[in-house]
Amino acid sequence: MPVTDHFLVRISVLHEELNRALAELDLPETPHYLYAPIRYVNTGQGKRLRPILVRLTGEACGANVADLLNAGLAVELLHNFTLVHDDIMDGDNQRHGQPTVHKQWDESTAILAGDGLFALSQLLLLKVCVNPLKALRRFNEATLAVCEGQGFDKEFEADSAITLDHYLIMIEKKTGNLIGLCAELGAILGDQPEATIQALFNYGLALGKAFQIHDDVLEITADPEIMGKSLGSDIKAGKQTILTILAREKDAGNWGQFCASVDTSDETNLCRAYRNYFESTGVLNQAIANAKQYGRQALDLLEVIPSKSRSVLIEFTDLVLNRKK
Repeated sequence: MPVTDHFLVRISVLHEELNRALAELDLPETPHYLYAPIRYVNTGQGKRLRPILVRLTGEACGANVADLLNAGLAVELLHNFTLVHDDIMDGDNQRHGQPTVHKQWDESTAILAGDGLFALSQLLLLKVCVNPLKALRRFNEATLAVCEGQGFDKEFEADSAITLDHYLIMIEKKTGNLIGLCAELGAILGDQPEATIQALFNYGLALGKAFQIHDDVLEITADPEIMGKSLGSDIKAGKQTILTILAREKDAGNWGQFCASVDTSDETNLCRAYRNYFESTGVLNQAIANAKQYGRQALDLLEVIPSKSRSVLIEFTDLVLNRKK
């Protein structure tokens, strides 16, 4: 289903509402060392896709709007916490069109800011009125899965034995679980049956896999000005992306020769060289096909939502799978 102008206006309204709510969080002024970087993160130009998903699934499940706002803010702070720490671990210097926290300040400041964001996310989630303990349990289970995914991501670096199956487990944990949580929170707060909650989690899990595969593609093909973050850093760090794994599985010999020949000192030329290789070998199209496959799986799982509410989530899925950043 093509994304309609009406839907895009709705997403824009929700985006602005979330931006205002993040900017208006009641945070102390001191210690400045902690709260200045937290404010800096919260006012960055994030897409807010995760809290928007909480809102849309929750509306489809009859949840209270105030509960959905608090839960949405909680998952956005959780997401930002993971980004602040991931940027340190990955050596990324730009996020959401501005310097990362460890670049703007230093690593110690960024670590503490991330810790503060996570604590604030827990406090926000405890404000919900419907099934707060159930929501909090799933929130922390998903958080642990995300940490496990990041652990795999770091373990897999520069490991040529990593297969596509290993990669899919990693992205299911690191990306899929958080997006799955966003989808199921709407059902939990709407006090839906377990079957509906599980179906929406599985929808988010499949959408998360498609999201991460698409993100791997954008890492090589996107315009860094549009993306608002460093590109090519995953390749330079030896990370296992779907593109590098498919290239190695397709022709390990040529892939090894190509990697040895690429100049990694120039990020722009690095991305261009890898993009040309992935395009010429068909690896890029293969990765895109994988993303579409998981997107179709996600859409099939939306059958649990009544048809009058389902179209909004179908459009959201299409928006995620065709984003430019």
